[in-house]
Formats: sequence, C-alpha cells, structure tokens
Amino acid sequence: MIGKRLLSFFCLICIAVAQSDGPLGGISTLRDAITKRASSFSREGGYIDAVPIKAGQTLTLLDANGAGAIRHIWMTINSPGKFHLREMVLRMYWDGEPDPSVEVPVGDFFGTGFGMYHSWHSLPLTVQGKAMNCYFPMPFGSKARVTVTNEGSQDVAYFFYQLDYEVYPSASVVADKGRFHATWRRENPTKAVPTEQTHRLHPSGDNNYIFVDATGKGQIVGVVLNVQGFSTGWWGEGDDMWFVDGEKWPPAIHGTGLEDYFGNAWGFQDEFNYPFIGYSRKGNEDATGFHTMYRFHIQDPIYFTKSILGGIEHGHANSRSDDFSSTAYWYQTEPHKKFEPLPPVEKRMPNLYWKIEVLPGELPD
Repeated sequence: MIGKRLLSFFCLICIAVAQSDGPLGGISTLRDAITKRASSFSREGGYIDAVPIKAGQTLTLLDANGAGAIRHIWMTINSPGKFHLREMVLRMYWDGEPDPSVEVPVGDFFGTGFGMYHSWHSLPLTVQGKAMNCYFPMPFGSKARVTVTNEGSQDVAYFFYQLDYEVYPSASVVADKGRFHATWRRENPTKAVPTEQTHRLHPSGDNNYIFVDATGKGQIVGVVLNVQGFSTGWWGEGDDMWFVDGEKWPPAIHGTGLEDYFGNAWGFQDEFNYPFIGYSRKGNEDATGFHTMYRFHIQDPIYFTKSILGGIEHGHANSRSDDFSSTAYWYQTEPHKKFEPLPPVEKRMPNLYWKIEVLPGELPD
C-alpha cells in the first residue's frame, strides 16, 4: 500500500514537471540572484550546530535588507516541553511592517497539529520524524525579518534551523509578487446549533468555522485543518465557503462537503498524502480523536481583489461541537489586515482528557 501511494505521488510530480507552469517549470531559467543561508551553525566551529531559546525569549532567524525571497526553511527542535510545537511561535515581517504577516505556532505552520510531531508529506510542506521543511517561496522588496518566540515555561535546549534565501539586484524583481501570509485559528469547541435544529437548512455562512479573513489583493494557496472529534459520528458534511470581495451568500465558491474540499469522498477512509491534497492523520474509527487534512491551491488559487472570508461548516449546518484548528496560507499585497491576537499558550494546548489512539512514540511523555 505504501509503495502504491509513493508511486502515485511521484507520478503526479512528473505530470506537474511536464507542464510549463508546473512546480519545476522555471528551474532552468537563469537569473541574477545570490544564494544565501541563515542557520544555527556553531560560530565557534563546534559540533552542536544549534542555539538555545530560553523561556520567553525571541530568537531572530533572519534579518535581511534589500530585495530577495526565502526559498526553503528547515527546522528541528530538542525541548523538554511536551507540546513545544504549540508553545513556540513563528513570525515573519516583510518590508519593515510592524505587524507580522505570518504568526503561527511552529508545528502548525509545518502542518503537524495538536502540538505533536506526525510525519507527512505534500508539495510545499513535509515533516519526517522531527525534521520540518517548507518550500513556499516568500518574496520581499526591502526587508525580511523572521523570528521564533519560546512562549513556553521551559527553556529549549537545542533549536536547529536553516533558511535558504535569494538576494536580488533590485526590488523590481519582486514588484509583481504578493507577500506570503499565514495565520492560525482555533475554535475549541465549535458552537453547535441546538440538537432539534441539526437537520435544518443553512442558507448562509453564519457561524461557520473561519480559516481566513483578509483584505487587499491576493490569492489563497492552502489550508491545513485539524479536527479532534469529541463525540462519535461523522464531523464532516460541512461545506466550505469563500466570500470574495464582500459577496453575499451563496458565494461563487461554495463546496459540497468537508471531505470533498480536501479531495476525498464518502468520508475519509485511510491516511493519504499527495502533493496538493491529503488526510495526513487519522484518529479513531468512530471519528473521535485527532484528525488532520490539507488542501493546497497550487494549481487552483482562490483570487480576491479587495477581501476574502473563507471558512467551513462544522458538521452539516454547523451541527457539531468539536475542536477545530487550522493554518491558512496565502499571498497578498501589503498592508494586510491585522490578525486577531494569537491565543495564549494555555489556550493552544491539545485536549488530552478525551480517549485517543496514537502510535507508540507519537504522544510526548
């Protein structure tokens, strides 16, 4: 089964490469650029190429002036904090803006939710064991600043990182490029409608779980959704809805069900990881426990000119009350709409009081 999945994955990659506008379509184009790397290598020439991050400390990973683009980010962490992936927050600032364009707990940014490591792979993001990689290009015109803050109560002993980026001769190279954005949201639990109304019609987007709420001109390129089912039974059937430039219900982009949006059908069966779609973490057979799914709009971005409000029903007609958390990824012009405040650490922790099934070694000691 694993061999067939990998074969399908690489076949899709080959198809994409064959297209002129595919993921590798521009790799042969020669450009005027200088490649650089910011990393945690030992400045003394030692063996441990990592840096500590004390509780409450912010570490600057990159502070670059001029025009350029981040092309790859790799991280791995050794920390005594059980859920340091939710305690540590990744932030990115473009072109001198005071507010971050990226503000996401580290684990969720790389698509592994619930504060726990879980191996998975897609085209823009991969996690293998405790190695986390991102391949979203992140252009900037005059300045890029990337930080990680340890908002936990324990010091991080070893934080390893590499940021590979390019420097361009002028800002004109990125003049037509949107700036990369990512935001994390959580509703724990989602607010279900009264039981007697669960089979009612829902001709609106009211009370949906929200992925993203942004203003400006841009395009949505991906969503990773984590669901912890608190009660048995299917938490899907919720339609995704994308309200572009202030349109009313029904929006032009209106889906047919949660699993449909994430590229599956008739519920989710087994875990699968493809370049653009996947069900990367399967919980219990009765739909309780931890579940993660993703959809990357690499070949089919959702464009907006003035604003975007995107979300999904939690159960048909918002009938379910579960833990929903998500990371949305998009590009847009600056300035951007200021994000809602990130919940404090204690509000970001996973729910462990519910019976769950995890593989040996997945749940921190």
